[in-house]
Amino acid sequence: MSQIDYVAFAQRFVAAIQAGDAEAVRAFYAPDAKIWHNIDHIEQTVDQNLKSLAWFVRTLPDRTYRVQRIAPLPDGFVQQHVLEATLPNGERWAMDACVVVRVENGKITRLDEYLDSAKTAQLVAATR
Repeated sequence: MSQIDYVAFAQRFVAAIQAGDAEAVRAFYAPDAKIWHNIDHIEQTVDQNLKSLAWFVRTLPDRTYRVQRIAPLPDGFVQQHVLEATLPNGERWAMDACVVVRVENGKITRLDEYLDSAKTAQLVAATR
């Protein structure tokens, strides 16, 4: 893929996540893709990641991914964004995030997600 292809791929991927379309998101992943988060250092499977997406869709129905930057890499892309939403208690919430994504043969094989741990804790507390 060219650098332009990686940027377009990233934009389509974010659109599927924004729409909460689990099957569309699944189509971007290789079956054995790994998704890692800095807040827990655990690698998720695609199914586990889609379960998390379903939780976000239910919990934050008005969520918006405001993409600040997409930079192509030789084997994927880096994306910086802000996830904005209304928490279940009515409070507005925003979390800075960054993903480093490796793509092989048109599929995501690895996604490393860096999240603001304080904002993640705020989200978890608001949903209890």
